[in-house]
Amino acid sequence: MDPQTHYRACNLCEAICGLEIKHLNGQVLSIAGDKADPFSRGHICPKAVALKDVYEDPNRLRHPQKRVVGADGSISWQEIGWEQAFREVTVRLREIRAERSPNAIAFYGGNPSVHNSGTLMAAPGFVRAVGTKTVFSASSVDQYPHHFAAWQLFGHPLLMPVPDIDNTDFWIIMGGNPIASNGSIMTAPDVAKRLRAVQERGGKVIVIDPRRTETAEKADQHYFIRPGTDVYLLLAMTQVLFAENLVRLGRLGTLVDNLYRIHDAVADYTPEAVADRTNISADAIRQLTRDFAGAGRAALYGRVGVSVQAHGSLCLWLINVLNILTGHLDEPGGMMFTLPAFDILGKKHPAGAPGYTKYDRFRSRVSNRPEFMGELPVSCLAEEILTPARAEGEQPIRALVTSCGNPVLSTPNGGQLDRALDALDFMVSVDIYCNETTRHADYILPPATGLETAHYDVTFHALAIRNTTRFSEPMVPKPDGMLYDWEIYEYLRLYLEDENYSAETGPKPENPHQKVDLALRYGPYKEQNLSLQTLRNNPHGIDLGPLQTLLPDRLMTANARIDLAPQLLIEQLTSISEQQLTTQAKATAPENLKLNSLQLISRRHLRDNNSWLHNAHRLVKGRNRCTLQINPTDAAQRGIINGQTVRVQSRVGLVELPAELTDDMMPGVVSMPHGYGHNRPGVRLDVAQAHAGVSINDLTDETILDELTGNAALNGVLVDIQPVTFQ
Repeated sequence: MDPQTHYRACNLCEAICGLEIKHLNGQVLSIAGDKADPFSRGHICPKAVALKDVYEDPNRLRHPQKRVVGADGSISWQEIGWEQAFREVTVRLREIRAERSPNAIAFYGGNPSVHNSGTLMAAPGFVRAVGTKTVFSASSVDQYPHHFAAWQLFGHPLLMPVPDIDNTDFWIIMGGNPIASNGSIMTAPDVAKRLRAVQERGGKVIVIDPRRTETAEKADQHYFIRPGTDVYLLLAMTQVLFAENLVRLGRLGTLVDNLYRIHDAVADYTPEAVADRTNISADAIRQLTRDFAGAGRAALYGRVGVSVQAHGSLCLWLINVLNILTGHLDEPGGMMFTLPAFDILGKKHPAGAPGYTKYDRFRSRVSNRPEFMGELPVSCLAEEILTPARAEGEQPIRALVTSCGNPVLSTPNGGQLDRALDALDFMVSVDIYCNETTRHADYILPPATGLETAHYDVTFHALAIRNTTRFSEPMVPKPDGMLYDWEIYEYLRLYLEDENYSAETGPKPENPHQKVDLALRYGPYKEQNLSLQTLRNNPHGIDLGPLQTLLPDRLMTANARIDLAPQLLIEQLTSISEQQLTTQAKATAPENLKLNSLQLISRRHLRDNNSWLHNAHRLVKGRNRCTLQINPTDAAQRGIINGQTVRVQSRVGLVELPAELTDDMMPGVVSMPHGYGHNRPGVRLDVAQAHAGVSINDLTDETILDELTGNAALNGVLVDIQPVTFQ
C-alpha cells in the first residue's frame, strides 16, 4: 500500500500553519509544510513535527484513570471504563453540589482548551450543567488586559485589532517576541519572513523590551525598557502627540469622544518626567513618537510583556489610543479588525441596549476581585481553596475540574497551588497526561487528541492578519475505546443532568462541529456559500482576502462610538502613583530580600509551547534551555560566573538553576523560561522529567495583579540572586 497524504492545520500555537502529513497504516512517516495553504504557504516551525511525538507518546493516557490510595498511603492508578468513570465522577459532583453549593465546584480551562475546537465548544455546556460561577482559565494569566481594553473602547472583549504587518511600513513591537512565539493575538505564520518583508520594502521594525529578544535581533532598532514601566512610556508618547500637534484622527474623528480628557490625563507625563523610570531617554521618546505619527502605514502592537504587569489594562488601552490618535487604527498597514468566517462576536445589541455586561457581576470570595468574561482571576484559585469560610454563606472551593491545563506550572505562585490541590475533596482532569497538576486528580479522563481529531480554529481565524478559513479532518479514526474531547464533556453533562442516564438508551452527545457549519452558512461570507462541506472539499483552506476597513459597522458599543477615555480606565490612571508604591511594597515585603534585587521576566523558545511539549524528545534535545539569563555586570557584582548554579528567591519561593551570562539582558533584569518544573513526584512524563528544569511560577507573586482585571503581573517580580557554593 502506498503512503497516504493528509492535510490539516497545526493547532499547537496561534499561527495555525498548514501541514502535509505522509502516513501509512496509522504510522506518521513525515510532517512538512502545506505549500498550497494560502495563509502559511508551506511554512512550519519545529513544533509541528512534534505532533508525531504526541501521537506516539508512550506516556500519553488512552483510557480513564482512577487514583487509588493504598493502605500505606502509596498512590497508584487503575484503568477503568468510560461508563464507570462518568457515573462515579458525576455522582461525586452531585454530592458536593448538594452538600455545599454549585460554587464549591470550580472549573479551570487550560490554554490548549482554545486550541481544540471540541473542548472550546463543548466544555461550556458542562460548566452550565454544574451551575458554578467559580470558573478560571489561563486567559487571566496573560491576556485579560487585551480583552478589557477592547471592551472599553470597541464594545466587546473579543473585538481586538491585529497588526496588518503585510502592509505596514513602521511596526513597533512592545513586549512581544513573535519570531519565538509565532505571534500571539496576531495569527501570522512565518513572522520572520513577514518582518523581513517590511524591511525589504523600506519599512522599519522597532522592538521595546527588557531583553534583546530573537525578534529584537532582527529589528532595525531596539530599546531596553525597565519592566513594569511601559505605561509611563505610552503616557509620554501620548503627551508628545498633543504637545507637538501630531494628533491626526483622520476619518475616525467623527467617531471618537472625550479627546480632551486624554489631553488632560497625560499632560504631566512629559518625556523628561518618565525617562529615568523607563530607562528610555526623553529625546528617544520624542523621536519615536514623531516617527510613528509621521509614518504613512504604521502599527503599534503590544503583547505579553505589556499585558502581564500591574498596569496591563492601562497599557493596552493606551496602545489603542495611540493608534487611534495617529490615524493608524482601522487603516491598511495599521491595527485592523478581522472579519472571520466563523464570527465569534455574534449579533450586535439593539440600539440603546447596554451592550456587553460581563464585568464585576460578582467577586472572588477572599480577595474581592471582579469577575470578567464570566471568570475569576486564576491568581485567586489557591486562596479560594485554602481559605476557610469566614462568614455564613461563604463557600470555599472543595472540588475542581481541569481542562487540558497545568496551572501548577503556568499560574503565579504555583507552589501554593500545588499544596492547595492536595486540600481538595475531589478533583477531575480531562487531560492526556499525568502532569504536575493532574497528578492530584481522583480521575483523569483522556481524550483522543491531535492527529486523531477534527478541528476548526474558531479563535485564531478571528485574530489572523488575513481572513482565511480551514477545517481539519482527522488523519486517522480515534482508537477503539477512546472518546473525543467533546464527547467527554457531553457525557459528563448528560450524566450530571440525569442520574439515571444511560449511554445506550439516552440522548447522544451533540457534535459541536455542527455549530461550525451553521456559523459558516450564516456568517459574513454566506454569499460565497461557505459550509463545512465546502471546507472539506478544500483541505488546504480558503483565502477570504486581506483585512478591510470595518469601522463604524464593526463597533459593538451601545452608541456605535469610541470613548477614548472610559471612566474605569481614567480612574485607574489617576491612582497610578499610589498603586505603583503599593505593588512595589508587596514585592519587597520579605526581610530576606536585599536592596539590590533584580527584576525577573519570562521568555519563550521556538521549540517550547508553554508547558505542553517538553515530553516531545525532538524538541527538548540539545543544550539546557532552562537557565537564568543575567547581564554580565549584574553577575560580576554577585560573584556569578557563566554556567554556575544560582539561587533565585522571591517573596513566594526559591529555585536553583544555571546562570547564563549575556548582554541580551538589560542591567537590573534577569530572565527565566516558563513552562518548566517537571521534577515533582508522581509525574508520568519520562522525557520531560529528564529535562525537568525549574518553574518560574514558583517565584511569581499571586498578590501582584492588574487591578482592573486581576490579570497576573508576572513580569518585574523582584528577586534576590546568589551563587550556590557546594561543599
